[in-house]
Amino acid sequence: MELKNYTYLLLLLFTIAGPLVMSFEKQIQYYRKLKYILPAILITAAFFLIWDIRFTEANIWSFNFENTIGIVYKGLPLEEWLFFIVIPYACIFIYEVTKVYLKKYEYPNVFVAFSLLLIVAFAMISYFFRHQAYTFLTFLFSAVFLTYTVFRNRFKPHMTKFYFAYFISIVPFALVNGLLNSLDVFVCNKTQILNIKILNFPVEDFGYLFLMLLMVTTIYETLKESKYY
Repeated sequence: MELKNYTYLLLLLFTIAGPLVMSFEKQIQYYRKLKYILPAILITAAFFLIWDIRFTEANIWSFNFENTIGIVYKGLPLEEWLFFIVIPYACIFIYEVTKVYLKKYEYPNVFVAFSLLLIVAFAMISYFFRHQAYTFLTFLFSAVFLTYTVFRNRFKPHMTKFYFAYFISIVPFALVNGLLNSLDVFVCNKTQILNIKILNFPVEDFGYLFLMLLMVTTIYETLKESKYY
């Protein structure tokens, strides 16, 4: 097995290394929240893995197995299964960091208003580009879930830190995703996207990350606020 076979796996290890090391940091104490973090990740991962498997079967996107370790299940390399554990874990970590170090910055009304604009924008994109499967579903799901989040109201106190975490997450996500696409580990069917690329990956990926982070964060906060455990 050559070094290139470990490309995807090494990128995932690089992504999660920081959050794992810092999980025991005194102010954050991320490890103490694992009983809420792990179920939130697994629920979110289940949704995205079903999506991933269906899109792979429909040839909306595909994988270059030459840059993976070669373990494949349901058409997805092992690294892709791990992706939906590693990325949400890292994103919730960033979210928790913003709650600690940016505690005094709260703009719930501003971000609720911003969310309403995003809902309209997402809905319009999904409608006008409904013939591109990745574009359509990414922005449709984002519009629907963001609408639920905003009008549910209980998430409003967390809205500021969610957006802070999203904007910060874009940087490492763009670097990792850009490398994956540059090395052709992940290939998207050009007929199913807007074909607008940033750092060599589809612009839809920003919406994909937004939906993933929103979903895992809202589930995480819901579990924390519940009285079940």
